[in-house]
This record gives sequence, structure tokens and C-alpha cells, in this order.
Amino acid sequence: MDSTQKPETEVVIITGMSGAGKTVAIQSFEDLGYYCIDNLPPELLSTFIKLMIDSNKQPRNIAAVMDLRGGEMFHSLVESVNQLQEATTITPKVLFLDAKDEVLVRRYKETRRSHPLADSGLPLDGIKKERELLSELRGRAQFIYNTSTMKPRQLREKIQDEFSSKGSKVFTVNIMSFGFKHGIPIDADLVFDVRFLPNPFYIEELKPKSGLDEEVSSYVLKWADTKTLIEKLTDLFLFMIPQYKREGKTQLIIAFGCTGGQHRSVTLAEYFGKLLKADDKTVITHRDVTIRKE
Repeated sequence: MDSTQKPETEVVIITGMSGAGKTVAIQSFEDLGYYCIDNLPPELLSTFIKLMIDSNKQPRNIAAVMDLRGGEMFHSLVESVNQLQEATTITPKVLFLDAKDEVLVRRYKETRRSHPLADSGLPLDGIKKERELLSELRGRAQFIYNTSTMKPRQLREKIQDEFSSKGSKVFTVNIMSFGFKHGIPIDADLVFDVRFLPNPFYIEELKPKSGLDEEVSSYVLKWADTKTLIEKLTDLFLFMIPQYKREGKTQLIIAFGCTGGQHRSVTLAEYFGKLLKADDKTVITHRDVTIRKE
């Protein structure tokens, strides 16, 4: 291949029956790092992809939901797919989501939403019309998922298994340190209060330093209570993280808090960030470490 030629961009078109799980699907592709767009008119697909490719030296893969919400323009989707297949730097794939009629009816009743094609107000009438309109596109799909018996978690797992790159790590562990006097982070999944550990703040030579300094971390880590805490939390994390992955979660935010967010919490965040880095993508953030100590 010519070294100047741009790498292929994968374009996944997500379509199918209303109520079959397209919202869960687009969220799953977003978690995989795809550039995602919902309810894109088919006539704009080629233009949108060209803009994406021209504006990026390393274009991201794209996932777009296109369904009957596009109205009359939806009928041009098959033609748009044909145009993509002729491009040498684009790999188009059609993912069609389906479900049994009775399942779709039940889902509409549970959400109390009306089917976009049900002029009579009866969901089943709209479902039958939709099947007719989508029959050709269904036949063109490389992937057809029947979600009748799938839970959202199972659909996410199926998409991740099918579309994630080999060896890619789609699960991220975000480890944060913070100070309770500055407020608890609202986006944390797990919060651990380490204020019971000996506080370097009261050691004159350690007070102006932080858990990023070796003197402070050594002080915090030398205590028996710290060692016991690390042992118990290590067991907890090694048990819980695989369970979160199995549930379909793509990231976990673990927060360690001490009084000011500069000594004990920073030390523990650094310790577990390095410990968990071997198995997962790990990001360490020290929210309050630069706040002036008082």
C-alpha cells in the first residue's frame, strides 16, 4: 500500500426496528472510541465522513444511527451504503437490530411511547409498516442482532466483542485523590475515607510536601493500619473490577479522600494506580493536591 494513503476508516451504520436497542448500541460504540452521531440523514452521510477524514490525520472510526426518524430521506440509505463501498479508504458495515413483534410491542407499552409509523396509535401496526420499509436494508446488513431476549448489558458485551480492536483495553480505572474539606467528587463510583491513617500534615518537614514526594508516601505506607488497608482493598478491587467488566461497565472511578487531599489520599491513589495499571488502563488524578495548605 502507498505510504501516503490514509488508513481505512470503519463506518458502522446502526439501523433496525424502533425499540430494538439502537440507543444502547450507539452508547456502546461511543465507549469503544468511535465518533458517534445519532439520527444522521442518509443524504449527509458521505459528506459527513469526508469532513471527518479530511480534518483528521488519523481519522477515528465512525458509528451513525440512521432510522425512520429521517423520514423520506431514509429511503436513500441503501444508495449511500453503495457509495461508501466504492471508496477505497472506507470500510462500511451495517448493524441491523431486530426483535420479535411481541417484544417490541411490550417495550413500547413499558416506555409509553408511540411508534413513529403507528398512525392508528397501535404499536403493532407501526411495527408491520417498519418491517416492510426495512426489508431491503436488513438483507444488506453484515450484522443482524435479535435483541428479543437480550438485556442491555448483553447487547453491550456483544458489540464490544464484535467491534473492539484486538488487544484494546476498553475498561478504564480512574483513580482520584481529594480532600473532604473541598467536597466529595460527585462522579466517583467508590469513595474511601483514609482520614483514620496517621497524618503527615502534623510533621513539620512533611507538611509542605504531598503524597507525590517519597518522604510523605514512605511515612503513610509504613504504618500497620495502612498495610492492612492496602491488603483488604487489593482483594476488593481484584474481585470487583472483573464483575464491573462482566456487567458491561467501561470505566470505574475510585476516589480516596483525606482531610486536605494532599498527603494520605494522594499516596493511596498513587499506590493503587500503579498496582492496577498492569491489568487495565489507569488514569490518576489528584484533584486538590495544588491547593494551598493551611
